[in-house]
Amino acid sequence: MPASKFDVVIVGAGHGGAQAAVALRQQKFTGSIAIIGSEAVPPYERPPLSKDYLQGEKTFERIMLRPEKFWADKEITLLLGQAVTAIDAQAKSVKLADGTCVEYGDLIWATGGSPRSLTCSGADLAGVHVVREKSEVDRIRDELESGASQVVVIGGGYIGLEAAAVLAARGCEVVLLEALDRVLARVAGEDISRFIEAKHRAEGVDLRTGSTVECLEGEAGKVAGVRLVDGEVLPCDMVIVGIGIVPATGPVEEAGVATGNGVIVDQFCRTSLPNIYAIGDCAAHPNPYADGAVIRLESVQNANDMALTAAKAICGRPEPYVSVPWFWSNQYDIRLQTVGLSAGHDQAVVRGDPASGSFSVVYLRNGEVRCLDCVNSVKDYVQGKKLVEARVRLTADELANADKPLKVMPLEHAA
Repeated sequence: MPASKFDVVIVGAGHGGAQAAVALRQQKFTGSIAIIGSEAVPPYERPPLSKDYLQGEKTFERIMLRPEKFWADKEITLLLGQAVTAIDAQAKSVKLADGTCVEYGDLIWATGGSPRSLTCSGADLAGVHVVREKSEVDRIRDELESGASQVVVIGGGYIGLEAAAVLAARGCEVVLLEALDRVLARVAGEDISRFIEAKHRAEGVDLRTGSTVECLEGEAGKVAGVRLVDGEVLPCDMVIVGIGIVPATGPVEEAGVATGNGVIVDQFCRTSLPNIYAIGDCAAHPNPYADGAVIRLESVQNANDMALTAAKAICGRPEPYVSVPWFWSNQYDIRLQTVGLSAGHDQAVVRGDPASGSFSVVYLRNGEVRCLDCVNSVKDYVQGKKLVEARVRLTADELANADKPLKVMPLEHAA
């Protein structure tokens, strides 16, 4: 075991945790840094797990966030394969599963979340998987190589849709189940949902909305079918569950940090306890693009930008977190890019023709541009970001004219 005391201890080796360590060094922080990660491998990109890595198009080395040598060169200690079980905020120490205690000057909690589990019977059968860590996707790939070909995907969010696209492209027989009346219902408008649904069906996916699972059925301990509440049984030899995550707050919450749908932080990523910060998927923060509401964002952008915010605060140069949210998803030949937050919009304007495979949806609230969903329209995404940042007021007719670039929209109408 290396030194048991570090100036900064980062719990979580995902995007947020890794970027926090990098940002500290970029901010000229010269103290000791340790990253504690529950997985036994160096920090790596998570988005490819449901895309390129699942497909087999990228090796693990190609999705590593930095070459392994980088961490040693930057004098960042990696404590891998270790889980934090408790935090003593008064003693400023964390306890690991093996009983070791590691002291800290400042602590950054960057643990993300755990995949939400099915609560029905059969959820623990072999062949039932989530897509959150490399080892889980490795098991999926092994089963596919061993002949698994009938797959039921439960959940019509980004993870479920991306996994379904990869599996369909591999020639699997795929059924995708979404309990709500449309996919991506929590993050996109209906025009985007219907376009995505049509694409999956055209690619051979049996996509069903308004479908609720009653239980999973098995044979010899392995999943063999998914029973729906209407009694239909869908035969399968693999199930992938993508129904969201539960923010990982256990030890930090038990230490006394305020929580509520995640670890509550202020605009500088500080928790309610001194010298403890939280960033990324697990951090509930006041977001200016949600009118100051306290929300969680599950995205690489949010993890990276919060990491920089925490690093600057630790270095004595605090700057509030004000980054515009953005997201992306790749499915088949679709690249969906989102900038801003569409929640609470009162008008949606379609820009371009969905039938062409390239269009955007602009979301307004009280006349202000709040968000864009761009399908194979990088130009709209890049130019629309400025409209979202400035909360420009534009009419539906102006926005719907796809022949008029967004970059020439009147920014003087900004709120």
